[in-house]
Amino acid sequence: MSNWTSLWYVWLLLLTVFLLLLCGVTASFIKFCCQKKFPVETFPRHSYDSPAIALDGDSTAHSTAH
Repeated sequence: MSNWTSLWYVWLLLLTVFLLLLCGVTASFIKFCCQKKFPVETFPRHSYDSPAIALDGDSTAHSTAH
């Protein structure tokens, strides 16, 4: 009575493990293919505009200190 066809829970366990492995391989394949086609940037690039204030030696602040 211990033949493989009567042990349905063994087949269910094997089927579950097989499906999990198949899903993992499929997800890894999709991730690998998508990374090749669409590179993802980890940090977005921002253009920061910083105003530059020019100070020369003849400004009023310097002339009052002399």
